[in-house]
Amino acid sequence: MKRFMAMLNRNKNKDPPPPKLLDLAEKLCKTLQSSSSSLEKLVEAMMGCKHKMYFLTNIHIVRACVLLHIRNGQHDRACKLLEYCKAEEKEELVQLWHEVHYRRVMERQQTDFLTPLQKFRCRKRNPPPTSLCPEGLKNRNYPEEVRQSLHRFATEVTANPDKKQREGLAHQMNLQPIQVYNWFANYRRRRKS
Repeated sequence: MKRFMAMLNRNKNKDPPPPKLLDLAEKLCKTLQSSSSSLEKLVEAMMGCKHKMYFLTNIHIVRACVLLHIRNGQHDRACKLLEYCKAEEKEELVQLWHEVHYRRVMERQQTDFLTPLQKFRCRKRNPPPTSLCPEGLKNRNYPEEVRQSLHRFATEVTANPDKKQREGLAHQMNLQPIQVYNWFANYRRRRKS
């Protein structure tokens, strides 16, 4: 830690700082995860210097900063940091974004965990910003023509196809047989209610 602080002070006017500084910060973030007071000092030093955005290109540093903000109950600050960081690992940043909102809901409801349904609702209410996923969130629904074909088969042929029919439909629509099986099971379940 002392070595990092000395190196940070020595290179505070260099633009960009040496890569060794970023490597040392990454190693410290990994090793100080459990020691919150030391990690807090490290994060304050990195976020207080003019090279803040340089540090926020490393996913390990971003994760350490976000987890520290969550621990301190600073959810908005963690979200802002995620929104403006320049790390390349977008999927991990989206997971951190969701984690911030899960923790916020758990604190509000004074609980230690969330059910899968609560997590789903939390993700729907708090979608990640376009800076984290520019292509938008993945849509898990099948394309319209696939749904229409499956629906037509269910109404015209059978709502309970056998294994051979499911495999044929799966091959025809470029799906896995289990996906076709689940679609028909859900279709029958929806019709009952």
